[in-house]
Formats: sequence, C-alpha cells, structure tokens
Amino acid sequence: MEKFTGKVWVLGDDIDTDIIIPTEYLALKTVKDMAPYGFSPLRPELAGQIKAGDIIVAGKNFGCGSSREQAPEIIKELGIKCVIAKSFARIFFRNSINNGLLLIENNDLVNDIKEGDSIEVEVNNSISYSGKEYKIASLPENLVDIINAGGLVKAMRKLNGLD
Repeated sequence: MEKFTGKVWVLGDDIDTDIIIPTEYLALKTVKDMAPYGFSPLRPELAGQIKAGDIIVAGKNFGCGSSREQAPEIIKELGIKCVIAKSFARIFFRNSINNGLLLIENNDLVNDIKEGDSIEVEVNNSISYSGKEYKIASLPENLVDIINAGGLVKAMRKLNGLD
C-alpha cells in the first residue's frame, strides 16, 4: 500500500461546500482559476499557504451542503494529498473518489493533532502521528484504483485501454 507524509491543516466540523468554494467563484472559467479562493470564507489566507502533499484533518460532516463537484476538484488542485475527517457528507465522498481525492475517516486524530505537524498515512492501514498509530478502515480495491488513476474518467480510460 502507498505511504506518504504530509503537513496538516486543521479545520472544524461542518465544513460545507460553500466554505470550500463560495458560489461567487463558480463563474470563473477553470478549477485552477477558482482554487485561490478555496476556504476563503473561513480562512482567506489558507489557499495560498497550502503546499502540494499537505493534508487536511477535520471534524464531522466535511463536505456537507450542495453537491457541487468543484469542491473536491479545488481541494485536489490546491495540492491536498488527502482529507481525514470524522465523517463526510455522502455526495461529497463520492464526488471526491470520482475526482481522485483520497478521503479517510478517523474519529480520533482531529482531537489530538496540532496544525503544522506532520503525519504519515499508510493507505488502507493506519495514520502515524507523534508516536501513536490510528487505525483506519480499508477502502474497497475498486475505489483505490479510481483514486490512484486520478479519478473515475481516467480509471475507465485506463481499464478500456484508451490511455
């Protein structure tokens, strides 16, 4: 399984899709154009501080609100490697998988972690932080394949020999 380490950004409960990308920026032409405005209602500086490979750790109900597909696309465009939260809104979870963004559910990490610290993630196994191991549930192999391919469309193109 894949292992990676990343710097953590800590967010709270109920981070909705309007916080991830406010409605007024959906009119911009591309996800790349929208990305600098990610999380702006909550923390206007955050999008500019995130670096490739960083990790978001949040509370419950991450991605609630509207089902806009741009929300996981913007998180991925910002370079976030994965989002770890107590729970995810169902449609956001599926949109994230379909766009190749890894989501991990864990109830305890957000209570222990400090923003700016680093964690190690072993996909479908555990999270290591400050000498403690947090077990995580495994995603089904077909979902891991979609994430590893970069999203559903890319996975299907690969599966059908088009790429």
